[in-house]
Amino acid sequence: MVKYITMKNEELCPCSSGKTFGECCGPVLSGEKKAETASQLMRARYSAYAVCDTDFLYKSSGDEIRKEFDAEASEKWSRQAEWNGMEIVHEEKGGKDDEEGVVEFVAHYKAGGRDCEHHERSIFRKIDGEWRFIDGVIRGTDTYRRETPKVGRNDPCPCGSGKKYKKCCGRGAA
Repeated sequence: MVKYITMKNEELCPCSSGKTFGECCGPVLSGEKKAETASQLMRARYSAYAVCDTDFLYKSSGDEIRKEFDAEASEKWSRQAEWNGMEIVHEEKGGKDDEEGVVEFVAHYKAGGRDCEHHERSIFRKIDGEWRFIDGVIRGTDTYRRETPKVGRNDPCPCGSGKKYKKCCGRGAA
């Protein structure tokens, strides 16, 4: 198992649970214990990014994700980011007695000197009694919706000058 960042069991867990690594995600990452809920696996996967444990990311995924898993890209993102915690926004099922669950979360990290967020709604399923990451839908900002029609370069300028847009207010516009 490759880990680039070593965490001590008494350090606070990267997943923002408020627990120590040794009582939270550490035992799940090491295989000492299995995640009991979908959110516990989500927290462990976040912590796996924080400590660059790409083996765990692969092992905790379902078959379809494993087929597409790019260990090199995951490792690169993991090492280049500064992981600043996560928050679970919403959960649907995913308890000890459930077979499926959904966890919506926001991961906070810094990349290239910028504060970033990864907001995702993740689907988990128990496979052979173990929780696995099945799929995720990235949530982002809403698409910009233009209130007025787009003005073409050869359309009359909306300012009322009578000139074509490209010869008036659109001069220099790309």
